[in-house]
Amino acid sequence: MVPLWFTRSGTIARYLKRKVGLVQGLDQGLSICSRSPGGGFGNIATPCLFRSPDTFLIGHRFKSTKPANQVDDVNSSDDEINSQVLDFPGANVSYTTEMRFLAGLNQNRVPCYRVLDDNGDLIVGSDFNQIDHDQVNEEIAVKMYSNMATLQVMDTIFYEAQRQGRISFYVTSTGEEAVGIASAAALREEDVVLPQYREPGVLLWRGFTIQEFANQLFGNNADYGKGRQMPIHYGSNKLNYFTISSPVATQLPQAAGVAYALKMDKKDACVVTYTGDGGTSEGDFHAALNFAAVMEAPVIFICRNNGWAISTHIREQFRSDGIVVKGQAYGIQAIRVDGNDALAVYSAIQRARQIAITEQTPVLIEALTYRVGHHSTSDDSTKYRPLKEIEYWKRARNPVNRFRKWIEANGWWSVKEESELRSSMRKQILGAIQEAEKTEMPPLKELFADVYHVPPGNLIEQDKQLRETINKHPEDYPSNVPL
Repeated sequence: MVPLWFTRSGTIARYLKRKVGLVQGLDQGLSICSRSPGGGFGNIATPCLFRSPDTFLIGHRFKSTKPANQVDDVNSSDDEINSQVLDFPGANVSYTTEMRFLAGLNQNRVPCYRVLDDNGDLIVGSDFNQIDHDQVNEEIAVKMYSNMATLQVMDTIFYEAQRQGRISFYVTSTGEEAVGIASAAALREEDVVLPQYREPGVLLWRGFTIQEFANQLFGNNADYGKGRQMPIHYGSNKLNYFTISSPVATQLPQAAGVAYALKMDKKDACVVTYTGDGGTSEGDFHAALNFAAVMEAPVIFICRNNGWAISTHIREQFRSDGIVVKGQAYGIQAIRVDGNDALAVYSAIQRARQIAITEQTPVLIEALTYRVGHHSTSDDSTKYRPLKEIEYWKRARNPVNRFRKWIEANGWWSVKEESELRSSMRKQILGAIQEAEKTEMPPLKELFADVYHVPPGNLIEQDKQLRETINKHPEDYPSNVPL
């Protein structure tokens, strides 16, 4: 039976009788019932109409309100009608006689919060106040910059290693260094991170060593994943950093669940998860925001809107004003931040963390940045975007250069320190690569371990078939992998 909710108002009864003859049709398959108090449609008994399944439903389900709020005079003025309230489950909704659709696209776009201008100068009147300035002291600022510079050197050398055939795959963070590192600086160690794949800066900030990065990329016996994940899929239980997985956006609903667990355990911590603009086109993004909002989970969703989801421009992904407006649709506080401004990212994430924990609510942050590098070593971005655009963002909007100018202006950095840092990091990374290459590979048996305490028959059979194939075609398999 399909319910049709309506009022006891004489106005509506007279209208229906005059217009559609519904009153005379009540004996033709319609029955009247009363919903008891507390049934979800108000705190009083509400009349309802049911029709048999083979009859057509007329009207709108949630048109009824409390009888005390009904308008009984068919000639009631618009003002009287507009003052009525529908006690819809969850919140009261006012009526209107004006047919007005919500705007699909607002011409006034949501502004972007920033603290430093393109020359690295502090913008007068910004919300980056004295308290924030005191927190980003010389020690923190120099560490933030050192990590950004280190990430640049890492990306250059590991990218070259892939091109030399020493590792199979790599993803750079070029152009997006400020988002990962500045956000990590604003978090606490107890905060749980569920990354996408362009957040090595978060690990770097938390103490993941260059050697640990190299071990994962080479998949050797010292890799925490025992060589079973492709390169750049880092993870660290010790640093509260979930292991990266390849499918786009799957980490988002997982993050909402982890945040809800923290809430249930009454932890003074939040969850932070990252995605690109392409990830917001996945269903997981919407499921995650809705779950987090309804369950009031302390999670910060950070979207690196870098303009390109691999080869798809944001104009071809969605028509809305970017990602920030999607938070409002789910009842989530949201802000748009200049992702190439390390101070803006730091202060926004710090405030978002406070909101998430103290108010027990999710927060969405859209960081506007740009992917200067290719999507990965499997991509050639010059095939779908102009070189001029890449060069502009690389030179004029570089987040590392902008932050460097700010710390230099404060007297915290010099040309000499810059040269020493980059030279030292280059030696460390090259040494880590040599060490990773020398380290033994995980034995073949590890391929089938760590899932079941007692391996099931199908895994035992796969293990057997693999060994038989290797024995039959040894030339097709690496000789440095212990059987």
